[in-house]
Amino acid sequence: MSVKLILLEDMEQLGNAGDEINVAQGYARNYLIPKGLAKKLTPGTLRQIAARKEKIEEKRKQDFESAQALAAKIAETDLTIQMQAGEDEQLFGSVTSHIIAETFTEAGLEIERQKIHLEEPIKELGMFHVEIKLHKDVTASAKIWVVRA
Repeated sequence: MSVKLILLEDMEQLGNAGDEINVAQGYARNYLIPKGLAKKLTPGTLRQIAARKEKIEEKRKQDFESAQALAAKIAETDLTIQMQAGEDEQLFGSVTSHIIAETFTEAGLEIERQKIHLEEPIKELGMFHVEIKLHKDVTASAKIWVVRA
């Protein structure tokens, strides 16, 4: 059974703010509505969204511009992560998105670990390119050096 909602925030997998969506009743009741991401579709909510449309567009534009600026900073930044490694250059452990996010924070760039895309954790020394999805239209590539500690 599905329910009709209107999105209040942009959500990559569902749509943009102001879009009408059909989702499962439990997803709406337990996640979207309590988090303030969507409201039930009524004439009143449609009027509210129409009134907020200009603010939504301005926020979307600001988010895009700030993501582009952050992508430029990421492209200029080379991160070095020190890890213990054996003689065969295999790491004792691995470099995960959590470690990469912490290293970015130490470098002065706040990046959520969920935005860092690793096919699998890094398990050897060397230089790696890591994709970071900052916005639905902006992806940055970070150069990460994993060196022996």
